[in-house]
Amino acid sequence: MSAQQQPPQSSMAITLQIVSIVFYTFIAFLCIGLPIAVLPGYVHEQLGFSAVVAGLVIGSQYLATLLSRPMAGRMSDTVGTKRAIVYGLLGIVLSGLLTLVSTLLQDLPLTSLIILIAGRLLLGIAQGLIGVGTISWCMGQVGAEHTARSIGWNGIASYGAIAIGAPLGVLMVADYGFTSLGIALSVLAAGALLLIRNKPSVPVVRGERLPFWAVFGRIAPFGASLSLASIGYGTLTTFITLYYLNRGWTGAAYCLTVFGVCFILSRLLFISAIARFGGFASAIACMSIETVGLLLLWLAPSTGYALIGAGLAGFGLSLVYPALGVEAIKQVPNSSRGAGLSAYAVFFDLALAVAGPLMGAVALNLGYSWIFLGAALLSVTGLALTLWLKRRAMA
Repeated sequence: MSAQQQPPQSSMAITLQIVSIVFYTFIAFLCIGLPIAVLPGYVHEQLGFSAVVAGLVIGSQYLATLLSRPMAGRMSDTVGTKRAIVYGLLGIVLSGLLTLVSTLLQDLPLTSLIILIAGRLLLGIAQGLIGVGTISWCMGQVGAEHTARSIGWNGIASYGAIAIGAPLGVLMVADYGFTSLGIALSVLAAGALLLIRNKPSVPVVRGERLPFWAVFGRIAPFGASLSLASIGYGTLTTFITLYYLNRGWTGAAYCLTVFGVCFILSRLLFISAIARFGGFASAIACMSIETVGLLLLWLAPSTGYALIGAGLAGFGLSLVYPALGVEAIKQVPNSSRGAGLSAYAVFFDLALAVAGPLMGAVALNLGYSWIFLGAALLSVTGLALTLWLKRRAMA
């Protein structure tokens, strides 16, 4: 049968192709999720450093991702998406080894902290390479018309992995100690390297490549809105453990799980809303829901209310990234798609990098509950910016 006679692929076939690629995102974020609920307590309690330092340790990973985005986009556009992912997986293997060494040296707190931060930096660079590589690979495989679906499933893989990894990491530390974390990271990434060896990638897209900063300027208004909305996520993941400890509650990891489950359900059930109602309208509705969830976390009198707040925040934030991403990626040519995805992701990384030290300072001065009010106010600011972008696009 000729190419012209072949029927178009079914929706399920397209989804399966996307899932087979974002599997590597799942592995990467499982490695991110395993230590996320226990590292703040490790730094604060085992090593004896302050809540601000604990926030900086978590935030260092996101800062590394942010700073490596230009390299990740350029590599995806020029040497190929598969190679970018392979380099990212190698970075996770090394990060796991450094994490293992750090936990073995906890009797030397400063040395342990420095090695731990080095491992977090490598994990952040790996996150950037794999995140951009997988989305760009998906778009090259199934077509740019499926951008929202590619970004959406990539997010399902990432947040689903964190939802699984966070409580699993708590159980691992309880049963096998902190040393199990580094071993798990290295083994998972090494396994993914074995699986990716024979998987064919897509050809590199030829054409004019815009300089990264030219791409960045086109993406910036959309990214700024994303960043303001995403600080709530960075606040939740970085400080939910210490927030629970401060309130005398237990089960902080399940707050991350509820966030992740609601995030995934929202994407599974409503990802088509972006094509139906448009990126701007979808983002506006979701930011409003996220803000309500953050306010509920601020006012929560018990863990039940905190779980509801985390669920609403996850449900709301779910479609913000793909909704604004659909509008943002229209601003750049296909030959600079990797750079465009990287530039857009910079703003998400910036939110997570800033959330740790910023909200750590808020917690230090006002108390842990106030960090969620601060995140809610920033989300409202992002909502206002999105409304302005929508009006500008319609003008």
